[in-house]
Amino acid sequence: MSGTGAATAPLQSPVLDVERVRRDFPILGERVNGYPIAYLDSAATAQKPRAVLAALRDYYESQNANVHRGLHELSRRATEAYEAARTTVAEWIGAPSPSEVIFTRGTTESINLVATSWGSANLGPGDEILLTEMEHHSNLVPWQLVAKRTGAKLRYLQIDGDGRLILEALPGILAGGGVRIAAVGHVSNALGTINPVREIAEEVHAAGALLLVDGAQGAGHHRVDVRELGADFYAFSGHKMCGPTGSGALWVRGEVLEEMPPYQGGGEMIEFVRRHESTWADLPHKFEAGTPNIAGAIGMAAAVKYLGGVGPEKILAHEQSLAEYALEALGEVPGIRLFGPPAAERAGILSFRMDVAHPHDISTVLDREGIAIRAGHHCAQLVMERYGVGAMARASFYLYTTQEEVDRLVKGLGTVRSIFGAP
Repeated sequence: MSGTGAATAPLQSPVLDVERVRRDFPILGERVNGYPIAYLDSAATAQKPRAVLAALRDYYESQNANVHRGLHELSRRATEAYEAARTTVAEWIGAPSPSEVIFTRGTTESINLVATSWGSANLGPGDEILLTEMEHHSNLVPWQLVAKRTGAKLRYLQIDGDGRLILEALPGILAGGGVRIAAVGHVSNALGTINPVREIAEEVHAAGALLLVDGAQGAGHHRVDVRELGADFYAFSGHKMCGPTGSGALWVRGEVLEEMPPYQGGGEMIEFVRRHESTWADLPHKFEAGTPNIAGAIGMAAAVKYLGGVGPEKILAHEQSLAEYALEALGEVPGIRLFGPPAAERAGILSFRMDVAHPHDISTVLDREGIAIRAGHHCAQLVMERYGVGAMARASFYLYTTQEEVDRLVKGLGTVRSIFGAP
């Protein structure tokens, strides 16, 4: 491979017909500044296939009504589609029952629900919440808030120089007996690291604690079975997996969910309302106050069906194949610093810095050539602190990403070097 990253022949995914997949995504035909768009920002939000767009349109054209509350035909259709979506999403993550799946606005709301409901009811002074240095702020700030309210203490599992959790430290942290819940990302949004959740779950449970998994970067990229993982809570977002923005879900192990108090009050989540007290609706409606994002749930289910048709194993294999290619290609760019583990241990997320330009400048130059990447702290400022940087540039891949787009990224970094005066 040359220093520009150009290959002598296209690298074909061993399992995925990427060009066929790309035809399902209308936005990939867009041009930016005269260039075909190279969308390398799927970790921020994934693009939407026609199947999802059609599901949203069909809901608003033929089913639009409020759910659960009406006896008329449109309400029946909407309710049926909404609850069918819950079943589809439950099956996607291997949930034992759809009643254990709560629709939310996304991973952030799902984690806030757990921290507020379970955390406020179960944590107090002397209790500990175990987090890791690689967490997205959505899996940090809610726990900071509940710790302040309850007097609980935050503990952290550190990461090493290669972006792996230092699991050797876990038994020592748990040995004190204070940890009541651990919260860990399935896949790091900043480093791409795929964490050994099952191994972590076994140790956490042996210490008598519960485990929450932030699945925002996991649920749409490889097969997930919450029972096999050993999670007690699994939170994820629809928009990260080709579904609509503002859609997401939280799975909670049934016995734990039964004991959790409501997260919000309002319509739909009640059984009876009296002057001074109320009783709650059955699960999962107890946690879905007000009119839900009906279209979002239906669109999320359409995304799940689409991804299922492609095959989650194929998606992960494609991402890791691209990651391996990209790590090699980027490694030839002078003055670049790459973060995270080898391709076999990561999803399609690559963060880097250059010695000649700030990540924001890198992103700006690449955008001129139609290449979309992310620049900043990626809502993971503890990761930035760990590596002594204020920001990183991040390219993230998905099922529709091609090797040609990786080559364009590498070539674009050559443009960055030339603009900022590098030889």
